Amino acid sequence: MESYRRSQRRRYVWIFIISVLLDTVRAVTHYSIPEEMEEGSVVANLASDLGLDVKTLAGRKMRLDIRSNKKYLDVNKETGDLFILEKMDREYLCTSKTATTCFIKLEMTLENPVRIFNIEIEIVDINDNSPKFWRGTINLDISEATAAGERFSLSNAVDPDIGSNSIKTYHLSESEHFDIEIQTGRDGSKFADLILKKALDREQQALHNLILTAVDGGVPARSGTASIIVRVLDTNDNTPQFDKDSYTINLTENAPIGSLVVKLNATDKDKGLNSEIIYSYSLYTSEKTQQTFRLNPDNGEIRVKEIINYEDFRIYDMEIIATDKAVNSLSGKCKVKISVTDMNDNHPEISIKSLSSPVKEDIPVNTVIALVSVSDKDSGENGQVDINISDHLPFALKESSDNYYELIVSEPLDREKMPEYDITITVTDRGNPPLSDNETITVELLDVNDNVPQFPQTFYTIPVMENNAPGALLSSLTAIDPDLHENQYLVYFIIEKEIMNTSMSMLFSINPENGNLYALKTFDYEIEKEFLFHIEARDSGVPPLSSNVTVHIIIMDQNDNTPVIVSPWRAHGSVVEEKIPRSTDKGTLIAKVIAIDSDSVHNSRITYQFLQNTDATLFSLDQYNGEIRTMRMFSYRDSRHQRLVVIAKDNGEPALSATVTIKLSTVETALKTYADMTEVPLEYDIFSDLNLYLVIGLGSVSFLLLITILVTIVLKCQKPKPSKAAPPSRNSVISERNSTIADSTLVSNDAYWYSLFLAETRKGKLVVRQPVPKGSRYIVSSIPRSTGLTETSDSAASTLQTGLSSLLHNCPLLRTNVRFLSLNIFWIL
Repeated sequence: MESYRRSQRRRYVWIFIISVLLDTVRAVTHYSIPEEMEEGSVVANLASDLGLDVKTLAGRKMRLDIRSNKKYLDVNKETGDLFILEKMDREYLCTSKTATTCFIKLEMTLENPVRIFNIEIEIVDINDNSPKFWRGTINLDISEATAAGERFSLSNAVDPDIGSNSIKTYHLSESEHFDIEIQTGRDGSKFADLILKKALDREQQALHNLILTAVDGGVPARSGTASIIVRVLDTNDNTPQFDKDSYTINLTENAPIGSLVVKLNATDKDKGLNSEIIYSYSLYTSEKTQQTFRLNPDNGEIRVKEIINYEDFRIYDMEIIATDKAVNSLSGKCKVKISVTDMNDNHPEISIKSLSSPVKEDIPVNTVIALVSVSDKDSGENGQVDINISDHLPFALKESSDNYYELIVSEPLDREKMPEYDITITVTDRGNPPLSDNETITVELLDVNDNVPQFPQTFYTIPVMENNAPGALLSSLTAIDPDLHENQYLVYFIIEKEIMNTSMSMLFSINPENGNLYALKTFDYEIEKEFLFHIEARDSGVPPLSSNVTVHIIIMDQNDNTPVIVSPWRAHGSVVEEKIPRSTDKGTLIAKVIAIDSDSVHNSRITYQFLQNTDATLFSLDQYNGEIRTMRMFSYRDSRHQRLVVIAKDNGEPALSATVTIKLSTVETALKTYADMTEVPLEYDIFSDLNLYLVIGLGSVSFLLLITILVTIVLKCQKPKPSKAAPPSRNSVISERNSTIADSTLVSNDAYWYSLFLAETRKGKLVVRQPVPKGSRYIVSSIPRSTGLTETSDSAASTLQTGLSSLLHNCPLLRTNVRFLSLNIFWIL
């Protein structure tokens, strides 16, 4: 504790000694610099100015203390230079306007020994501020009655700079009415007063814009501006003025109450209440006029107050006064003359005396359907009227007597185009402006049966696929009749026509109400290919009208018939066996496969293919005519027995086919080939007398039965001769290869094929090869081309077959019977 007290006493002694030493070095070093010096600028070299050794500055711990909030200066300890650390603004550091000088005080302290130096830095003002007005816009209100020479104070500008850099003078923009006078205050500040040089007139210029400029004394000089807006206040120095001194108005009688007669307009160049105007009648305006017309005191409108009659008063005179609302009001006046003119105030009238409606659409032209009268209570041209009806109507007006008119039919009428007419009759007088009236009458038309039912088409082609279901809907044939009621109710029926002794009503049916056409049976393209008939549509009018349309039914073919192989003939499921010599040459015709198809041309096109061939290198098959030929000669390696399976396929979709199996056996002997068949003598069995009588009896009975059936069928199936040549039989198969023609006329799918004709032109003879019932031999006959058929049993058979072919072409119903009868004939023969 005692030691602590001793140390404190020593400390106080040192402080006292240091204070004594400081008092001995209180001399002040003064520097003067301009404000806004750049940072880093050197103010002075303190080491030189204070007599200090530069080398000892750092060792003596030199420091600089500034008596301000910021440190604006500092000392370089190596060089002793005092330099600017941050820019200084005199107006910021010394805010007092009364101070003419601005200082910053510094203390520089050194140790070893301790020394303190006082430094003052004077901040010299520069012209870095422009004069500025406290308000950028100065508003003044001056009455236009203010006398010239009047003075108005203006707010002065301020400049933070001092001395010569402060405000020196003011300037005013050029003005006819204003000028300024510069005043100096006790503190030396400058301000300006606005002087009115010339009296103002608000009606000429209500607003004056001036620019006041304050200029300081710096070099270069700086300036600031303020805008002076002088608003001229109005005084009531102008009287209201009307647009015209007098008005003459023409007003028609019976003008509606409240209608505008005239709108008077008076203007006052003053402003505010001095320019607001009130309108009123003067004492010179009669009471009758004031009762008839109403004057709006606010806007000067004169409107009709009572009904105006030309016969009562023709002229109204009035005097109108316009007064402003100022305290010392001023007024102006004008005269108004209203002349009443007579007008066309009565409308013409229309009266319908008689009217015929409805009327039939076939009413004759020039028939009167209405009687019209017109009238107008006015006189002169106002009472003369013109009458007319709507344009583009099949009616006309015809004058019958004074102010009476007849409405007549001028053109033929058609209810289907226009079922009724709205006829507007208009009557107009000749007044100015003209008045008119109108009356609309409606004339309705009654329908008559004057339209024939119409089909959309005159000819209908309807394709029907064969094998259709009975009752199938084929088409809908609908006609249109624009008439009404019973005149448009249509009934459809088929016009009767027989085809092959069959009525159309047995083949087709039509719904009498809607025209739907149905098939009553299933059609077969191979029997019936087309039908042509007419359908009639008849309305229910009196008398009824009708029209018909042609219907062409085309039966479309389906591939519903399988090809039938007619050559070589064979029984069902049997195999055709042929013998050929082994010495047959290459290209020799071995056999010819012929198949027929009773479908249409497209579906009946037959192509042939090998389904099975024992040796594919030995035989070839023509896919179009079915000829089987050798491709080479037989060799000793070839089998003696060859099996060929040929398929005949039609062109339908899906395709149908038939097959035939041919067994070929080769022999060493020189047998005749299929293509080289020659005449073979007929061989007859030796009959006994009993057998001969039996054969003759059976032949006679069969012949008489055949003749009877043929005559009956011919009469039944006979039909009219066609206009065009009959198309070739679709059962005909023609091949021109090697000059051979093969015709098949009668075809059966039964076990016995009853007819086959092969024409062979190599020897100029017709060779007929006819298979007979199983167990019998072939009967082969040869007929020279140049001679007719002989009366042999062979010629009789040929004649019979030719007749059957012709009948079969004309009547398909013969097919089944002919098969059976022909078979019996061959058996007998």
